[in-house]
Amino acid sequence: MTPEIKTLILDLFGIEAIKFGNFTLKSGIQSPIYIDMRIVISYPVLMKKLSGCLLKLSKNLTFDALCGVPYAAVPYATALALEGKYPLLMCRKETKDYGTKKLIEGKFEQGQTCLLIEDVITFGTSILETADAMKKQGLKINDVIVLLDRQQGGAQKLKEHGIQLHSLIDLLGLLEVLSEQKKISEDTLQNVYAFLKVSQSKAIS
Repeated sequence: MTPEIKTLILDLFGIEAIKFGNFTLKSGIQSPIYIDMRIVISYPVLMKKLSGCLLKLSKNLTFDALCGVPYAAVPYATALALEGKYPLLMCRKETKDYGTKKLIEGKFEQGQTCLLIEDVITFGTSILETADAMKKQGLKINDVIVLLDRQQGGAQKLKEHGIQLHSLIDLLGLLEVLSEQKKISEDTLQNVYAFLKVSQSKAIS
């Protein structure tokens, strides 16, 4: 892990984008850790830092345009598009029933490759839904960049559908940094480790 990513983790913890306690996730699962990347949009300096990290991660990938998984990742996709001067697309969750009735906004050609951007991945459901919608419009989806991988089976699920995951931060690395910097207690650390172990075993079974 680079010093830049370690600093990024501490910055995210500092603005409470990373919280520890008892939280109910979208899936209904009870989790001892909650990642709220939506709050980052209120911190322009941190957004700029994130876009720089995303740019480095995107440099080795081949794509014609990029798109944020709606809607939490749209700001990050926009930031990366501006930083790297990449064409940007926007995928709606539902087709408009007025005007052009487009599902995907922006200029693209069938057969082009689109890089997806997501803020946090747990099981990969939202990513796969977006990928499926874009494939139906003639786009290819080979890769997705996520800010944080909760390491609960999402990467494997995407791989089964031919999509490669690239993450800035993974949960184990995050825990290691916060533990080293004395930001979390040993009890909290072990509690999240136990939760992650159970989640990973369920993902494999």
